[in-house]
Amino acid sequence: MKILLTGGSGRLGTELRVLLPTLLAPSSRVMDITDMTSVRALVERERPDVIVHAAAYTDVGGAEREREACWAANVEGTRNMARAANAVDAKLVHISTDYVFSGETGGYGEDDTPGPVVNFYALTKLVAEEAARTARHHLILRTSFRPREFQYPVAFSDVYTGQDYVDVIAPQIALAVQHALEIDDEVLHIVTERKSVYELARRRKPDVQEGTRAGAGVVLPGDVSLNIRRWERLKASWL
Repeated sequence: MKILLTGGSGRLGTELRVLLPTLLAPSSRVMDITDMTSVRALVERERPDVIVHAAAYTDVGGAEREREACWAANVEGTRNMARAANAVDAKLVHISTDYVFSGETGGYGEDDTPGPVVNFYALTKLVAEEAARTARHHLILRTSFRPREFQYPVAFSDVYTGQDYVDVIAPQIALAVQHALEIDDEVLHIVTERKSVYELARRRKPDVQEGTRAGAGVVLPGDVSLNIRRWERLKASWL
């Protein structure tokens, strides 16, 4: 199985390149996801079986100031990857986010209706999911991860999530990628258990200060924890 990865120099992509060393991971100079000509040329030359689309604009606060750049990367980039996947009959594995949900209830399942989104980054990722669905063969992976170390002095105790550190999440994403062609589901949630961001931060930064989302400077959802029972059943069938 030939796998093409976008965003290979990013947080998740870097981990995936170690876990799946045979991945083809062109740099953005070689393949600009916002340029259809660039994307089509490389994809048609390499003809992958699976395209893992991990490239994205992920700065939630920055997205409010740089809306055009965020939209170009997250929406136009995904549209281009879906078109290219169709051109070579590849399966598109699109990396999405828990932020497509409003955060009002938490425990969201794959079939729950997304939205209403609470910030511009979330809007672009929700639209990107619809762009990914235009690929004839697609798998949307909703996930959330942080660097290996918590990088902020303050963590919010009133924001709940299934998010985890990238070295915890990436092996699960890699497993899904390895089995991508045999997964019938169109959407999968891959995170860990529900917890506050403050609880998560303390696991690797015990001296982190407790804060609340009121001081975030951008609107954040309150509880975007995800139901992962579907993913747990799939994993059990392979292991």
